[in-house]
Amino acid sequence: MLVRMVILFDGLIDRFLLTSSGFEKMLRAVQSEQWTWPTPCTEWTVRQLVNHVTRGNLNYVRLLHGGDGAGFLRLRDADALGTDPTCAYTRSVQECARAFGRAGALQQVLDYPLGPVTGQQALAVRITDTTVHTWDLARAVGLDDTLDPSLVAWIDEHLDDIYQGLPETPTAVETTHRFFAVPPGVLDHDASQQMRLLHRMGRTPRRDH
Repeated sequence: MLVRMVILFDGLIDRFLLTSSGFEKMLRAVQSEQWTWPTPCTEWTVRQLVNHVTRGNLNYVRLLHGGDGAGFLRLRDADALGTDPTCAYTRSVQECARAFGRAGALQQVLDYPLGPVTGQQALAVRITDTTVHTWDLARAVGLDDTLDPSLVAWIDEHLDDIYQGLPETPTAVETTHRFFAVPPGVLDHDASQQMRLLHRMGRTPRRDH
């Protein structure tokens, strides 16, 4: 188990920067008329989805600086994009990576909305969230929704460990689904790893992945 957890938490900041770069690539392709388009997250438009990811980065920074779970939820939908969404997102990534890169930050215990977690577990959750939302954004605006294979493999293999100890998880049999969508239907036996992961995260992936 110890070896498994070491593998899980190895290179977290690099993985965060990798998935953030993938999201930014999609974000830079968004056209002006697409900001109000719907997304696979049915409660959000494209702008609301991008704001969710950007605000999420800032909320994690806030947790590392002593913020609490209640404040995290209160600010969850507050606008973080202003008049330049791409610039705002890029800054949020830089701030988040810098905060988690501080000495001791990955071992720090944070008051996460779903319960206390270490910085390293929180960052693993952040990586997972950003990766799945990269697919959401790609699907919303009609871009290639192929995710980075190394990120897909890492998340798929470690999904239970990433959310270990939390009362709400995407893999729990019983959950309120307040934070995670219900897996839709049943996948074919020959589904790809990306399809399996997206299904576990409540998405309906296309057959060509």
